[in-house]
Amino acid sequence: MNNGLDKKTIKKGLLPYVFIFVIMLGVFYFYTINGSGKHDFTYDKFMDKLDSGEINKLQVVTRGSGYVYEVTGTLTDYKDGEYFEVVLPLSEHVMEKIVKASDEQEFKLTVKPDPDANGWLIILANLLPIVGLVAFAFWFFNKQMAGNKSSLDFGKSRAKLDNDSNKVTFKDVAGLKEEKEEVKELIDFLKAPKKFQKLGARIPKGVLLMGPPGTGKTLLAKAVAGEADVPFYFISGSDFVELFVGVGASRVRDMFKEAKRNAPCLIFIDEIDAVGRQRGTGLGGGHDEREQTLNQLLTEMDGFGANEGIIIIAATNRPDVLDPALLRPGRFDRQVTVNLPDVKGREEILAVHAKNKILADGITLQNLAKRTPGFSGADLENLLNEAALLAVRRNKEVITMSEIDEATDRVLMGPAKVSHKYSENDRKLVAYHEAGHAVIGLKLKNASDVQKVTIIPRGSAGGYNMMVPTEEKLCSTKTDLLEEITGLLGGRSAEEITFGEITTGAHNDFEKATKIARAMVTEYGMSDLGPLQFEQQSGSVFLGRDYNKPQHFSNEVANEIDMEMRKIINECHKKAKEIINKNKDLLKLLADTLLEYETLTKEQIDYLVEHGKMPEEGEDNYESMSITKLKEIAKEKGIKNYSKMNKAELLKELSEQ
Repeated sequence: MNNGLDKKTIKKGLLPYVFIFVIMLGVFYFYTINGSGKHDFTYDKFMDKLDSGEINKLQVVTRGSGYVYEVTGTLTDYKDGEYFEVVLPLSEHVMEKIVKASDEQEFKLTVKPDPDANGWLIILANLLPIVGLVAFAFWFFNKQMAGNKSSLDFGKSRAKLDNDSNKVTFKDVAGLKEEKEEVKELIDFLKAPKKFQKLGARIPKGVLLMGPPGTGKTLLAKAVAGEADVPFYFISGSDFVELFVGVGASRVRDMFKEAKRNAPCLIFIDEIDAVGRQRGTGLGGGHDEREQTLNQLLTEMDGFGANEGIIIIAATNRPDVLDPALLRPGRFDRQVTVNLPDVKGREEILAVHAKNKILADGITLQNLAKRTPGFSGADLENLLNEAALLAVRRNKEVITMSEIDEATDRVLMGPAKVSHKYSENDRKLVAYHEAGHAVIGLKLKNASDVQKVTIIPRGSAGGYNMMVPTEEKLCSTKTDLLEEITGLLGGRSAEEITFGEITTGAHNDFEKATKIARAMVTEYGMSDLGPLQFEQQSGSVFLGRDYNKPQHFSNEVANEIDMEMRKIINECHKKAKEIINKNKDLLKLLADTLLEYETLTKEQIDYLVEHGKMPEEGEDNYESMSITKLKEIAKEKGIKNYSKMNKAELLKELSEQ
């Protein structure tokens, strides 16, 4: 698709040059090729040809207001396109000789009056083709530029006025109680600025919203404009930066000029880190265009000019790369961190997005909120939307827990690979691996609750174990982190004990466990090295600042860090193997049940641990049935090739019956 668009663009760009080439070719033909058969005669040569009888055709025109004759003609031996021209003095003797020769030699003679007698006609005849050519060229180039009219408006602001922002209010923003309190002052100022000015209070000129993607930063900014009922301009940071130096600064000036006309108003700059990165950094030097744009933005916000009644709200998820001048008082005076919602916030967000959804009886938003720790507002909206789509696909009239579970898996891991076939030996390995994680989660006191275990492959994983904290904590203890590492190593421990062999299935578990262990040693001071911080969380590398970041500890300390990490991992691995060895029966029970049912929920796991068997299967609840039972039903319904299907494929076929 992109190649096609590129070809179209190239062809469109070449058309003006092709047009110019054709015009030049026509001019060349007219003046060169068309005039290549012309012969200029002198008076004597013409008279010789006239006397010798070689004239074939002759045309005489009076020129120069009647002072000369302009004679054009052809000779008998001329080819097509050849002719001669000669200028003769105005004389009765000359004209009589031409007429006499015409009578004797019988060649065609034409005499025309002076055409200069009608000068306007000559001018019109000569200029009309040129005017038409220029008009056509102007129309052609104007048509070529019609698709890119904005290309000439380099310095114009790209900020757009959102007329629908007043429809969004704080009622539409759920789960951000503290954040809404922080920006309420902006609304009061926009509505009644004199109340603040009377007491000498200066309202913040800018508010920076920081937080992970999908937490509602843009929605919060729209709600501020909606509550204050003022114009809302929005623009992305990348809209300022262009190829030409100085364009971004011009757009900043134009944006504030437009905002002053509509003050009081609110300007929202999304992804401000695109233009607000630290100056003088980056491999190969700075970026002149971006830095000039940032300088102009800094000047407009708190420079020599006054921008009363204009409040700027900016959003970013990379505050660590912003220029310090942006964050000082007088510019972005206030920084508001928009974090991921807690369980109460998630319940409020789900209530907003569930207004137009029909949920089955027994599904409560409180339980859904507890099952989705770490979900942002965008994730929760996507979760309910995916569940609704699945319900429609399965021809259901309400959204059941089955669709919500499947939607949760889709958001976290992607769609199930129902067509993926793997051997019984691989299924057994995956079942024992996931059962090992579940056993550790069930037996450790401070471990997370096991919500779901499945051996259905999703994404790059052959199966996975969903575990959520028993309660959401602000801080984690050393015991919490050690038990989390132990739980991650439960799958590898189960493989070693059951099969006496290890597989590549635990590579993601090792990645997470190593990251936690390194943070415990280098950041949290949870090792024998003491309460020292050797490293800091920096997220993605900021080239020019973090690429050659110096190491503030010796090679000996680096070796000790590695030894402490290995010590933590080895102790947790040893503990995981001890727990698995003590609970082999539970491990086998969970693994065998997974092989039969492929997916186990928290309720099924709790019943299985307590009674040693699965609860009774419902008559119409296919999701809770074993593969054996589903195959019996498929056989009764006449479904072909049912014996080769997995559970997901059987459920799909039965739902379509």
